[in-house]
Amino acid sequence: MEDIIAETHAKRIPCRGRQISFLASILGETFAPFPPSISPFLPCTVPSSNNNYTSYASCDNLGDFTRHVREIAKERGDPRMAIVLERSERLRDCDANILPVLCRLQELTQDVNIVVILCSTLPVDKFRASTGFMEPIAFHFPQYTKDELVRILVTRRVTDYSEEFYTNYVNLVLSVFYHATKSLPELKHLVQLNFKVYCEPIEKGEATDTDIKKLWRNIEPHLKKAMSSVYLREVSSSQFERMQSLVSESTTSGDLPQLQPQMKLTGTTKIELPFYSKFLLISAYLASYNPARTDRRFFMKHHGKQRKTQAMIKAKERSSNQLVGPKPFPLERLMAIFYSIIEDKVSPTANVFSQISTLVTLRLVTQIGGEDQLDAPKYKCAVPLDFIRGIARTVGFDIVRYLYDYA
Repeated sequence: MEDIIAETHAKRIPCRGRQISFLASILGETFAPFPPSISPFLPCTVPSSNNNYTSYASCDNLGDFTRHVREIAKERGDPRMAIVLERSERLRDCDANILPVLCRLQELTQDVNIVVILCSTLPVDKFRASTGFMEPIAFHFPQYTKDELVRILVTRRVTDYSEEFYTNYVNLVLSVFYHATKSLPELKHLVQLNFKVYCEPIEKGEATDTDIKKLWRNIEPHLKKAMSSVYLREVSSSQFERMQSLVSESTTSGDLPQLQPQMKLTGTTKIELPFYSKFLLISAYLASYNPARTDRRFFMKHHGKQRKTQAMIKAKERSSNQLVGPKPFPLERLMAIFYSIIEDKVSPTANVFSQISTLVTLRLVTQIGGEDQLDAPKYKCAVPLDFIRGIARTVGFDIVRYLYDYA
């Protein structure tokens, strides 16, 4: 077991020694019983071209699932088994009995030595079911520090340049992006995407690998350009380049590109907005089309009942906000609406504000003013109702309920 831990920490998952040791202590030695659950099935059949990409069996209900688990354990001589569920927060959208069954799977499969590991970006108190829920063992994996990220990214380098040169490059990229995102996949993507540009002066014979200032001047505009895509986690390098060219063309012509709920750009290219960006866009729409005086009514829990007077009814009939168009709103109002409609507790970090810049870059939100320090920027939502309803459906938010014209 100690050899496995050492190899895992050194080669496969660096900078997670404490977490690996904890999991090893929980899972125990070879014949030790597993705990019921820890906050994809390691399958007998791996879908591949050899088996025509078929799975072990199909399950129409939880009874079939537990039966198949028992059969697998019997076929393999009752081995220790584990089910790892990545992005397990999506279980909250499934039937209410699925999560409790998974947490009690060891009990329901007649004491098969099995553990269910739930990997999630949300804390366990966001998972609790009303009945039959067995509390899993919760363990937090903290974000990597800057030094740990540098170590991991340098370890995974694929280049003929020296480790010292690559380490300097990684530190340079992290000096720009670390305060905006600490996501290892995003930073790895950015490091790999821009390394060729960083080395261009060297390849052309215009600089040496020690001429840091010249290398920085060459890559600085590219890093600024990449900053606008930090939170588009689904965007590949080619998609990002096409997105930038589309935005440039639309800016030149003055026409807003026709966007669908998944932002269909060209052909089959689609970009899916991150979770918080969707709620920020919804908040922008509500701020654009609802009068500011109605915020207390829609977004405060204890606002009291408001009596509709005849004058209010006539005024509403005379003017529809949907027909008049979006009105500008300040950043403070946008953030107040955002924090009131999102269920999760979100701290006001640079991550959230960077996503507003991304929405502006994609022309989903328009910035008005803010050219100097004395002129505070205001914003307007630039998408139609059908678009925002499509976005709201993907996060389960009933936006019509919060629109003044439909209240």
